[in-house]
Amino acid sequence: MTSSARAPSGVLFDLDGTLIDSYRLYLEAYRRALAPYVGRLPDREEIAAQRPSSEKHFLVQWLGHEKGVECHAAMCTAYEDLHRAYCNGIYEGVPEMLAALRTAGVPIGIVTGKGRRAWEVTERELGLGPFAVVITEDEVEFPKPDPGGLRAALEIINVKPGEAVYVGDSVSDAAAARAAGLLVGAALWPKDGPGERDAFLQEIAEYEPDWAFERPADVTRLLTAWC
Repeated sequence: MTSSARAPSGVLFDLDGTLIDSYRLYLEAYRRALAPYVGRLPDREEIAAQRPSSEKHFLVQWLGHEKGVECHAAMCTAYEDLHRAYCNGIYEGVPEMLAALRTAGVPIGIVTGKGRRAWEVTERELGLGPFAVVITEDEVEFPKPDPGGLRAALEIINVKPGEAVYVGDSVSDAAAARAAGLLVGAALWPKDGPGERDAFLQEIAEYEPDWAFERPADVTRLLTAWC
């Protein structure tokens, strides 16, 4: 783990698996949307093994462009219909972290592989906002680990890459952050399975994360200490 001589002045977050636990929700929404196209209800393990980091791009890769776009619309409908039953909500400590950062005047935003429609459903149901910027899959040409979404977000919040940290829970998050010139923050609080944290840190070691945050409060302490 590397360490920065100066704490960042802005923070961008991944959404799914970092701020909210939507894993069960996405697996079920994908299964139901894909079933008519593949002639069966896909196993959860089959979808999870693909490790989708975006919605439409993932489905287009699976089904081709035309069917993938159609399936994405069906997935969004399933996502909305299933949200209350399958979404496990906001991770413990996240609301307090976001509130503290806002109070301290730290610019905060989201860069996510989630589409705009699904984001609006989640924001309506969970009330995470407001954010200075939210970049979804719909606003970028390529999904993470492409750095385009992070760069677009930084322009909007007017923070230089070396003065911002991207906090995420996946290899694609770390890769995108490093490619965009941001500091890399590893969100460890969602990694609660046996050996999951160590495995994740090994996966992202090549991107030399600047911080590994055990809990959301660690992000708060880092960012607000320099305000």
